[in-house]
Formats: sequence, C-alpha cells, structure tokens
Amino acid sequence: MKKQLLLILTVIITTHCFSQINFEKGYYIDNNNKKTECLIKNIDWKNNPTEFEYKISENSDQSKATIKQVKEFGVYNFSKYIRQIVNMDRSSSSLNKLSTDRNPIFQEEELFLNVLIDGHSNLYQYEEGNLVRYFYSKESSEDIEQLIFKKHKVSGSFIAENNSFRQQLWNDLKCQKISLNDIKKINYTKNDLIGFFTLYNQCQNPELLVTFTEKQKKDLFNLNLRLGTNSSSLSVQNEVSTSRNVDFENKLGFRLGIETEFILGFNKNKWAIIIEPTYQYFKSIKKQTNSTAKVDYKSVELPIGIRHYLFINNNSKLFINGSYILDFLGSSTISYSTGAELELTKSSNIGLGIGFKQNDTYSIEFRYHTTRDLLNTYTAYYSDYKTVSLILSYTVF
Repeated sequence: MKKQLLLILTVIITTHCFSQINFEKGYYIDNNNKKTECLIKNIDWKNNPTEFEYKISENSDQSKATIKQVKEFGVYNFSKYIRQIVNMDRSSSSLNKLSTDRNPIFQEEELFLNVLIDGHSNLYQYEEGNLVRYFYSKESSEDIEQLIFKKHKVSGSFIAENNSFRQQLWNDLKCQKISLNDIKKINYTKNDLIGFFTLYNQCQNPELLVTFTEKQKKDLFNLNLRLGTNSSSLSVQNEVSTSRNVDFENKLGFRLGIETEFILGFNKNKWAIIIEPTYQYFKSIKKQTNSTAKVDYKSVELPIGIRHYLFINNNSKLFINGSYILDFLGSSTISYSTGAELELTKSSNIGLGIGFKQNDTYSIEFRYHTTRDLLNTYTAYYSDYKTVSLILSYTVF
C-alpha cells in the first residue's frame, strides 16, 4: 500500500509541470503613469494580489512587479486591478469573533482592488481568505469608499447586521429605474451588487459600462456519467478458527456512477469539488478443504472529494483527485457451507485517482482505494477488501 501511495504522489509531483497558467496579453501602469504593454501571468487570483509576474514578449525573461511599483494592471478582456489607499473594515464575521460594536472599525490600507464594474460609477472587490469587502466610487469622483456591511452581537447571543451599504447606494447612486424597494432587496454579495451597478450604469451612460465578471464567466458545474471496472480482492481471517480463513482472490466487477463536479471559480478553473454516487459489487465462491465460502457484497459508494486539473493545452488536461468514500450496503453477506453466515458492515476508506480529460467531455481515470474492513463488528474476524478502478467518463453538461 505504501509503495502504491508513493507512486501516486510521485506522479502528482512530476505531472505538476503541466499545470499551465498562461501569460496573456495585458498591461501595467507604473508610478510615472507610463503604460507598458506586456504578457501577464493570469492565475485568476482568488485573493487580491500584491504582485504579479509578466514578460515583455513571448521570448523575454519573466519579471515581477509589486504594488509599490504599479498603479494599475490588467489582463485584456478578463480582469483589471487598481492600486488605491482606502479605509477598510476587517471585522470578523465568524460567530465566535463577532464584535458588539455595529460600526465598522476602519484602518487605512494600500491595496490592489479588483475592478468588477467600470463605468459612470465603479464597483470594486477585495478578497483575502474569508474576508470579502466591496468598494465603490461615485460619479466623477476619484474617491473610493467601502460599502458598509457588518455582522455584530446584540444582547448576548443575538446577531444583527449593519446594512449601511443600502443607504449608501440610495443616497449616492440615483436612477429612475431603481426604487427604494429595489435597494432593500440587495444583499452584500457579488452578484447582487454587480446587478445593481450594471443597472445604474445602463441608466446613466451604457457606452461607458465594462463588466469584467461577464468576461470571466465559466462553466462551474459538470454532470458526468461514469462507467468502469473494479479489480477487487477480499480475504478473511479468524483469530479463533483457521478453518474460517478464506482468500476470495481477485475478481473483476462493474461500477456505475453519476458524478457532480462543482468547479471553484478561481485559479483558472483548476480546482473542483466532486461527489459521485456509485453502485459496485463483489461476488465470489471459494472452495475450502472441508467447506465452501461465498461472498455477496453490493453497495452504493459515495466518494466526496477534491479534484485538481493540470492543463496540457486548450483541449487536454490531466487531473488528480482524492476522496473520502462513504459506503452504504445493500444485503451483503459471507456464508460458509457449514451454516455460518456473517453480515457485512459498512466501512469508509480513501480513494486516490489520476486521469486524463479531452475536450472537456471524455475522460479516463485510474483510482486506488485504501483497505476496507467489512467485518469490523466481529471481534474474532478481520477482512481486507482492496480495489483499484478504471473509469470512463462522459460529461453530459
């Protein structure tokens, strides 16, 4: 088992060189207001960066620019960041760290803000781990302010919200198409705020409107049909009676699953959460010296895990994934011709996989499953169930 795990880890490390994040056409503006056309390493930042890597041309050396050197940078038709000194509230939204003060506690910071909406009035985002803050600029103003939202404690354990951002929007961004009731329905979320600023800018001057998030839209959900074969083995040991020991040896069986894949919307679609309900079975008959043993094991497995893609080119990619596998048994037993019958019990384990996907439609995966004990409720018995799988997959949508 250790050798197999080491092999998988070695493959993961050596294939990581295929994890391509491309240098794409972009620009940056330095402190002297000089604009430089270049190629920027577009890693689709989840957290707002403080630096970025770039090349002047395809064949030039790679360089790094920091927030102290650059006022603005962007990847054309994808993203734009501006440097700004702003007052930001870092109050925690974790339940065990909530403040009793409803007012934001501002501190001055120099940040690269992600431009979500660029128009008559702009919308910006700052994200750092679990911290997400939105900022805006008013009409014809260079000042950028935080839209205020804060959870806080009231009267012990009661939690309230400071939704002053709605008052800010109502006071500063007037439009005949937007009513007070519309404002009251807005939540402090990216989609809601983008919708508001899009509507407001269309009301003022639609020709100025640039929505970067529209250009970043991705297919964030996949449904995959998965058919494969399992190569499984099962051995049983009994500490009291060696006559109950049996090795059912290796058998081939089919597996049928439906995988839901939730692509995480950052880092160029390289990470996903996977859930794959799968039907599998193992049946075997083994003749012993004085008896015959029979196993009939069928279950629905539920692997829940994380997948990481490693891009080869625009049409092909490798992937690696790890899953925690829950096992839901049907009627499953090991029986002996002497009359003894053992009822199998559920047992969870780990699955490690590596595969290849073509055209975001067809894929093949090799998966290794750690050992599963199907007789863990019996004191004298121990079983060793092992599986490796070869899985073919078709993406429905």
